[in-house]
Amino acid sequence: MPDSSVPTLRIGINALYLIPGGVGGTEIYLRGLLGALAEIDPIHQYFVFTNRETGPDLMPAAANFRQVPQHVRAVRRPSRLLWEQTVLPIEAVRLKLDVMLNPGFTAPLICPCPQVTVFHDLQHKRHPEYFRWFDLPFWRFFLYWSAHVSRRILSDSSVTAADLLYFYRLPEAVVKVVPLGVDKAFFDLAARRKPELFLLAASTLHPHKNLDGLLRAFAVFRRNHPDFRLVVCGIHGFFTGPLRDLRDTLDLGSSVEFPGWIPREALHDLYRRAWAFVFPTFFEGFGIPVLEALAAGVPTACSAIEPVADIAGKAALLFDPHDPAAIARALEQIAGDEPLRARLAEEGPRRASQFSWQQTASATLAALISATRSV
Repeated sequence: MPDSSVPTLRIGINALYLIPGGVGGTEIYLRGLLGALAEIDPIHQYFVFTNRETGPDLMPAAANFRQVPQHVRAVRRPSRLLWEQTVLPIEAVRLKLDVMLNPGFTAPLICPCPQVTVFHDLQHKRHPEYFRWFDLPFWRFFLYWSAHVSRRILSDSSVTAADLLYFYRLPEAVVKVVPLGVDKAFFDLAARRKPELFLLAASTLHPHKNLDGLLRAFAVFRRNHPDFRLVVCGIHGFFTGPLRDLRDTLDLGSSVEFPGWIPREALHDLYRRAWAFVFPTFFEGFGIPVLEALAAGVPTACSAIEPVADIAGKAALLFDPHDPAAIARALEQIAGDEPLRARLAEEGPRRASQFSWQQTASATLAALISATRSV
């Protein structure tokens, strides 16, 4: 709950980056955070800056939340960044903001109020090979300076926090780890599950997600399990074409589906019906899909990398994502080892219950208040 001794703050939220159905996990994060802030905080005033793509369903139905539409499109990244650097600071002055929250990596480099910026990962520093050459200059310039002009930096995990300290040489006191949450609706699915013969992966179709490794492992798995399908739902990223080509090369045909980004209700239904969940990623800043699968009671196998392994704890089967044979063995276990499946289905919701958007919102609000008090 908010501290009643703190004067009412006017808090800006920079949601200019949001492209509904186009930014993956950062959209889930923003929606979960806003809803939780509305639940825990009826005191402070929130001004949410939105773009022309943002739908009306982003805003919580709370009296202390106000949408401030901006006439810019996020799909045009240069225009959005220019607007963020020029118009947004003027809006901050007009609305007399006390602090600005930037939930999507970038911040105005000159702002009249203190800023808190969220870094979900530093993939462009750890793995620049996964980025298109013309995108890297934007990431390098704007993230570096956003980190250095912000009074507080929030990271989803201790892994990202360590990267911020190492690559950007930030003072430790500036960086705070704030884990993400999971929608309560996923816990309700556990009691209503009716598993069907398909494996589920929820992931943007980008190279670092290792979905090509998953396809190769699935091809091996299907030799003994021809009735199983694989459904990979998520944004059709720039690795979509090669993945479709690999599916055809491996003769997987109709047994592998790429439905793209789907409505949350449809995603809930997939979790309810999935035989198991697989997350073979090479790199993550957090791993919301793993939490969702655990909460829904879906037997889960995921990469033994941090922070994913730490999030899953003992509630998931871990494998080396760099070893296709290890992935294939994990698919075999998660599909056919009934005692293992029963244990994971029971432990998953218990583990996921340790994460909530309310906790995320509370820690975020504390950081915003702290930023206004710092000199």
